[in-house]
Parts: sequence; structure tokens; C-alpha cells
Amino acid sequence: MSEIEQSKRDFITFMVRAGVLTFGDFVTKSGRKTPYFVNTGNYGTGAQAAKLGETYARCIHERIGKVDALFGPAYKGIPLATATAVALHTLYGEDVGYCFNRKEAKDHGEGGNMVGCRLKDGDCVAITEDVVTAGTSVRETLPLLQKAADITIAGLIVSVDRMEKGVHGKTAIEELYEDFGIRTYPLVTVREVLAALHNTEIDGRIVIDNAMKARMEAYMKEYCSEN
Repeated sequence: MSEIEQSKRDFITFMVRAGVLTFGDFVTKSGRKTPYFVNTGNYGTGAQAAKLGETYARCIHERIGKVDALFGPAYKGIPLATATAVALHTLYGEDVGYCFNRKEAKDHGEGGNMVGCRLKDGDCVAITEDVVTAGTSVRETLPLLQKAADITIAGLIVSVDRMEKGVHGKTAIEELYEDFGIRTYPLVTVREVLAALHNTEIDGRIVIDNAMKARMEAYMKEYCSEN
């Protein structure tokens, strides 16, 4: 097994142990009933935040390069951006700004709906998110970023690419690139999750048995790209 493959398996195991990657009956933001779900809101310790930030930071450093700021869409993207900014400084000495949006604009004090560093024209910004399903969250937050300043989106970093088709039949990642020129950098894909966890025991239990594998494959056949 290559170092990259082992790193991905380690991250998948980390998500399972943190209760972030779960299996059962769920509904995605796009309304699809799914047998697997990713919820980074379940991270709850400093150690988990540190490991998560380090993993995102390595992805940015190795695949994107230098950025001026990180943007974390409310709410789950907020701790991702914060932890990643800390890790970029700790691991690489890069002092990167981070910011996020409020769900509702503040009507007192300084006002507005952005919190954190002030984006400025020419900034290169990376977006930190938990998962890509249909690309809905990114499409909703792009106008906020474009209103804040004339910036360049360096890329979107997500924990898991669900590899699902978006609104026009192509994958959500393909559509985000075609519509906005945004490249997505997933730490792992759902197919890598299935390959890593099928009949694999983690802490005394099989996470994906044959029955769950069949459910996942049926869902992926209906909604996911073959690539």
C-alpha cells in the first residue's frame, strides 16, 4: 500500500472513530435519502480539531499552494477554516487569514454578514467544507465572497467527495468547475471509503458489512458518477 493510500485509510478511520462518517438512514441537504452521511459537526475535541486542521492544511500546501485566506461557510465550515489556519501556521509558518459568514446579517455594531479577516481585492481564497453532494452550499456562499471583494477562489477542500451528479447530470465537482472555475480537492471519495471499510473491523465492529455495501452500491448506481 502506498503512503497516499495509507494516509487516506487513516483519515477514513479517523472520521469513523469521531462519529463523523456514519452509516444508516439519512437525508442529504439536496433531499436524497442516503445510507451514509458525513457530519463534521460531530468533531468535539481539541485533538480531533488539530488532526483535521493538519489534514486540510497538507492538502492545501501540496495541491493548491500559498493562499491569502480561508473561508468557512457557516456553520460546519467555520471550525474547518479556523483549525486549518492554525495548522498552516504551525506546520508551514504561513500566517493565513480566515473568515466565515453569518446565517443572518448583523444589524448592529459593525453590521454585515462576514466575520474574521477582511477580504481585499486580489486575495487568493480557499474554501473549507465538509462534503460535496450537489454543490448547493458553495453556490449559496459564492455571492457573499464576490460581494466582499474581487477575489480568486483557489479551490474547495472537502473531507469527502460523494461523487454525486449535480443539477445538470454531471458531477457536482464538474459543474462547480464549469460554472465557476472552482477546482475541488477531496481528501477521500466515497468509493475509497467503501473500499477501505468493507468487511474491515474498527474497534471491534464491522463498519460496512455486505448488506450495507449493497445499499451503498445501489445508491451510488442511482446518483453517483461511474468515474
